[in-house]
Amino acid sequence: MGRGKIEIKRIENTTSRQVTFCKRRNGLLKKAYELSVLCEAEIALIVFSARGRLYEYASNSCNDVIVFDLSTYVCEVT
Repeated sequence: MGRGKIEIKRIENTTSRQVTFCKRRNGLLKKAYELSVLCEAEIALIVFSARGRLYEYASNSCNDVIVFDLSTYVCEVT
């Protein structure tokens, strides 16, 4: 039996929201890695946290192909 569906809405508790972000971010990075290995896909993933911290993943083949300046992307914390 699978897990039940959760309602997708903003988590009001700051601590719970941060914990959920960390867990889901790690899961997303793992899935990106698995997809690149299993399907020989070129994957690039960029995630900014609510505090503006950058998390990124790029498959080996993407490291040579993707060259861009992240300073052009401004992440404002409100």
